[in-house]
Parts: sequence; C-alpha cells; structure tokens
Amino acid sequence: MKQPHSLRVMSYNVQVGIATERAHHYVLHSWKHVLPHTHRLQNLDKVARLIKQFDIVGLQELDAGSLRSNYINLAEYLADRAQFPYWYTQVNRNFGRFAQHSSGLLTRYKPTEVVDIRLPSLIPGRRAIMARYGQEDNALAVFIIHLSLGKRARLNQLDYIADLVNQYPHAILMGDLNCQTHCDEMQLLFNKTHMHEPLQEVHTFPSWRPQHHIDHILVTSDLTVKSIDVLNHAYSDHLPIVMEVELPDSIKLDAVEVRDAVLASGAR
Repeated sequence: MKQPHSLRVMSYNVQVGIATERAHHYVLHSWKHVLPHTHRLQNLDKVARLIKQFDIVGLQELDAGSLRSNYINLAEYLADRAQFPYWYTQVNRNFGRFAQHSSGLLTRYKPTEVVDIRLPSLIPGRRAIMARYGQEDNALAVFIIHLSLGKRARLNQLDYIADLVNQYPHAILMGDLNCQTHCDEMQLLFNKTHMHEPLQEVHTFPSWRPQHHIDHILVTSDLTVKSIDVLNHAYSDHLPIVMEVELPDSIKLDAVEVRDAVLASGAR
C-alpha cells in the first residue's frame, strides 16, 4: 500500500446496530438492547458499506459477542464486511452472555501498539483505545473514547486523556464525548494540549434531527484538517463524523500484511 499523504478517519456511535429514527423509538425499540433481532445485521451491513471508504474508524456502542448480537463480535463483523485487515475490540462493561458493551478500532494500517486505557469514573466501564503508529517523535497516536454522561466525570476523563495526548506530538482523538465544543470539559482539553477542532460546527445527534455536536474528531496543531463532514445516514441515533487529515512527511504508516491480519482477528 502506498504511503498516504492524508488519512480519512471516521468516528461513529453505532448504537449496537439499532436504527433509531424518532425519539419514541427509544421506548419501542428498547428491547433490542437486550435481545437479538433480525434487522441488526442488515443495518450493520449498511454501516459496513459506509465505512469501507475510510482508513481508520473508531466505533462506539458495539457488542463483543452476547445474546443480543447472536454471539457475534460486531467489530469483527464490520471489519469483515468492510474489508478492514485489522480490528480491535475493547470490552467496556461485561454482563456475560447478556451484553458485552464495547468499542472498536478498524484500520488499514498496522499499529505499532494498541493500548487499553481505563478512564477515571465512579461507575466502572469507561475506557479508551490508543493505537500508536510509528516510533517516538514520528509516531501518530489515535485515541478512541466514549465519555460519561456526567460533567464531573467527563472533566476527570478529559484531564486524564490530556496527559496521555501530550506524550505524542501528532495525535487524533475521536469519539462520542457527550458534550459540545464550548463546554468546560472541552476547554480544559484544549487548554492543556495542542489539540484543536475545526471552527465549523457539525451536528451529529440525534440522527433524525441533528442539533448537538457531541461526536468529535480532534487533532493536534501539527496536523492539517483538509475537510470535516457529517454523513447523513441514519443507521443509529448518532450520525457519523468524518475527517480528512493531512500528515507530516515524517509520519510513516505500514500496510497490514495478511499474517498481521490473522493475528489481529484475535484482538480482545
């Protein structure tokens, strides 16, 4: 694979493959969060066709294989359908056979390492994925996070993440942050790091009438944002946010070889 001058990245909260199109669907479709249903994989097939065109995808609200997902690891399922050679699953809350709440990384380039990060939270289960590409000063770090609903918890989590981000000169942070750009939590992150967000505000939630900018892709100041957009595909209660990022020449990304893909398929 040719060395890229830019990356196409996406962050998407897929709500366990549930297509929520109206507020009352939260009630009508609530059983789908605990029981299997025939349309889940059909909806995820649509998601797979959508994400196929991207280089690195961060996913939130997956299931790592339980009753509700017919014991299918949804990160693996999407990676297979979208032909991503490397995938990684992080289980956030483990309810045994009933639910395996998880986040996921899908990537066409080989990470040097992938780290499972436990975030501070009164309720266990909030975590982040950090994928590092390359070495030392020429490394690119990609963080995938799903923050808490409470403001105090988010402040603690972004304060913790900020210290990790500052270890890397080139970083991308993406996920469902459950807060908007102007909030105190985001300002704390911006003040402590060299991360920034494009001035253009994009609304991702709720998918049927997007009014809130709570899904984000943030980059450090050395990375140039070529474009940012929200895709109008309502396969979840969130819309996916996408960005094209120009990389410095010093960052080298390695393609995933077949043998690496086999190893990656066992990621947990």
